[in-house]
Amino acid sequence: MLVAAIFAALMLMICINVPIAVALAMCGVIGLLVTEGADSLVTIALDMYDGSTKFSLIAIPMFVLAGAIMNAGGITDKLINFVSAIIGFIRGGLAMVNIGVSLFFAEISGSAVADVAAMGSILIPQMKKRGYSKEFSAAVTSSSASLAIIIPPSIPMILYAASANTSVEQLFVAGIVPGLLGAAGLMTVAYLFAKRYNFPTEDAFNMKRLRQTFVEALPAFTLPVIILGGIFGGYVTATEAAGLAVLASLVVSAWYKNLDFGHLRRAMLDGGIQTAVVMLLVAASVLMGGFLTRAQIPQQLAEGILSITTQQWAILLILNFFFLIVGFFLHSAAAIILVIPIVIPLITAAGIDPVHFGLVVTLNLAIGQQTPPVASVLITACSVARANIWEVSKVNIWFVGVLLAVLMLCTYVPAVPMFLVEYFYR
Repeated sequence: MLVAAIFAALMLMICINVPIAVALAMCGVIGLLVTEGADSLVTIALDMYDGSTKFSLIAIPMFVLAGAIMNAGGITDKLINFVSAIIGFIRGGLAMVNIGVSLFFAEISGSAVADVAAMGSILIPQMKKRGYSKEFSAAVTSSSASLAIIIPPSIPMILYAASANTSVEQLFVAGIVPGLLGAAGLMTVAYLFAKRYNFPTEDAFNMKRLRQTFVEALPAFTLPVIILGGIFGGYVTATEAAGLAVLASLVVSAWYKNLDFGHLRRAMLDGGIQTAVVMLLVAASVLMGGFLTRAQIPQQLAEGILSITTQQWAILLILNFFFLIVGFFLHSAAAIILVIPIVIPLITAAGIDPVHFGLVVTLNLAIGQQTPPVASVLITACSVARANIWEVSKVNIWFVGVLLAVLMLCTYVPAVPMFLVEYFYR
């Protein structure tokens, strides 16, 4: 009864726009106070501090900062020119460029909101100028930005690994193939839209231009090599790779001699605020997690679902549906921090690989970023495009369909995300 009342209070506070971190902390404190008395609150400040200072979490501000430097240093422009030279000649080529550059930017920032803010401010105005509708421009930018939490490095994957006590490096590897499949599917849908609505092509394919843009973008290509090569080669941890990403971004930006310090300052402030919000969520979740653990809610959930079915496919179907619903109402960081500690005992009892499940959770939350009412990434894209969110959603549903198809494939054909993990680590 107490647990139901605590969750009802949590949902009520969220609905009346109390910050989620504050709501989590208040409910956790109330739960501990009722069940264990005032003595249990003596160490809550230390518990919150310890919970938010895990080594793996340091990667979050570092990857956000690397993305900010990359965008402020003119690196993004070089990538756009190169990708445009490769695929710009295809019908709807600028939409393809949008997806392709998002795929690369995802390998630096790990944040879909950062991706859509950086790419959208450059590409959406260009797409509108060339005759693409603002609704299509916002939809393709929003959906492709969600590749940032599928392709490594991924901030939600870092949070999941910390919450589930699993390997963030293996999660990064598991995200490669699904991310590439998602990009291919999004490009296919964009091409079909371009054929139907006769969207323009860019300049004809020119080998000289391709060579020139490749040489210009070559320093930028060192960034994913350093980050992903270091992680997959076993030379650095994900957190150490994040620090290297910042250093490499500074070096490449200095090479281009195009660092906009005003832009960088604004991006760093925005990144600092975003990181502070995530860390406050992590700290607050420690209190709620302590209460739930003492009340044995995770164990009761596991026993309840396993009493209905022990089939892995059915459990995954139930959890997929659950996370899709959660994604409608919670940001990805809040959803992971609030829900993962509760469902991990069920995953363990059912014999589901936590790395595989982490990829499934990430895909669900990528879809949640595109579905109102929360839809943080979609709202950002609509703001940049100055388009109505419901009109954009009518177009975006086709791109969301691609993400759903990738989710189902990865859920029920585990070899798709896991064969690289098996090859490198097991």
